[in-house]
Amino acid sequence: MNAEPLVNPVVLFFASIFTSNILLSNFLGMCSFISISKDKTSAYGLGLAVTVVMTICAAVSWLVLRYLILPLDIEYLSFIVFIIVIAAVVQMLEMIIDRVSPALYMSLGIFLPLITVNCAILGAILFMQIRSYGFLQAVAFGAGSGMGWWLAIMLLASIRKRIENNPVPAGLKGAGITMVTIGFMAMAFIGFSGMIAVQ
Repeated sequence: MNAEPLVNPVVLFFASIFTSNILLSNFLGMCSFISISKDKTSAYGLGLAVTVVMTICAAVSWLVLRYLILPLDIEYLSFIVFIIVIAAVVQMLEMIIDRVSPALYMSLGIFLPLITVNCAILGAILFMQIRSYGFLQAVAFGAGSGMGWWLAIMLLASIRKRIENNPVPAGLKGAGITMVTIGFMAMAFIGFSGMIAVQ
């Protein structure tokens, strides 16, 4: 494992929310982002779930990488191990949400178990591995990436709600105006990239 980069975890946290947003800079996790952003309540619930899963998975995956994968020299299995970690965390979260808020569980529907295959979560873990983050950096990056994803889906849900009752050209209705909106959001977020960069 390479030396840890000299990035303050607080800077890393805010950079991963705004300037290096995992969804709007790297376009990871787009399927559930577009599908669930039609409704604010579901978008809020899924965003919260993704944030919790990404934070826990970043921490657990760092520990697994440091104390299991690297000592046993089985880095070639890291993808499989990380996917198992994500699946376990999502399964636990699914059971908790079902017990605590059945309404939210029903509104999230199939997208809750699909967090397991949300490429934004695996992407955040792989970025953590490639960039050789320390534990605090990994947790800050995971939490910030999750909150950045949450912020993006809440913004899109709010914008789509406003667009719903406004006239849109026939050729842009539905998916067209959604993609244009996401493009403008990505440009707005990337516009801050000169301020803080994630290395």
